[in-house]
Amino acid sequence: MSIDDRIAADQPKTFKFTAENEKEIKRIIAKYPKGRQASAVMPLLDLAQRQNNNWIPMAAIEAIANRLEMAEIRVLEVATFYTMFNLKPVGKYFLQACTTTPCWLRGSDEMMRCIKDRYDIVSGQTSACGRFSLLEVECLGACVNAPILQVNDDFYEDLDYETTGALLDALEVDDPLPVGSVIGRSGSEASGGGTTLAALKSGKTGKSTSKKRGSAHA
Repeated sequence: MSIDDRIAADQPKTFKFTAENEKEIKRIIAKYPKGRQASAVMPLLDLAQRQNNNWIPMAAIEAIANRLEMAEIRVLEVATFYTMFNLKPVGKYFLQACTTTPCWLRGSDEMMRCIKDRYDIVSGQTSACGRFSLLEVECLGACVNAPILQVNDDFYEDLDYETTGALLDALEVDDPLPVGSVIGRSGSEASGGGTTLAALKSGKTGKSTSKKRGSAHA
């Protein structure tokens, strides 16, 4: 995808951080030594994106550059390098699908096929209903529970065609499934359950309820 494809054609003329975010910006910048405020570029991009319905307009790039005393192109370089930053509007549910080797070996093709069959979209596109956007991304860092689909801030793991369909069904009625492993794995345990001596003694060797994973956003 070229840089022109990633930046929205229609742009707001201005962008201004909310009063609440202004307080957060001061707190973030205070973490860094004097003259090193450029280190705050990623958290400020994240704030701008969350404030602006999950995408960053060029006016926000300019505002961040001015606040951090950086060249605008430097801020844009960061925003275009990381796939978690959106430079054009996305749907309510932003689907980031990992298709690198571990996820591919575990069936990410089926996960992607389900999304394409459902919405007739490929990476970089938004569904006709406007509620689902898909982006193929590099490793999401949860290879042991591959394949992985990140939906906004949440991870869904161990997906196949059927479970991806069930997840999309739930999202369509705005009732997301519990995050984590869709087959009930706890953390990174074996798919058949825990196998350590401690697990055997405690009787916790079967499938267990998955716990919520952390966000990939700053």
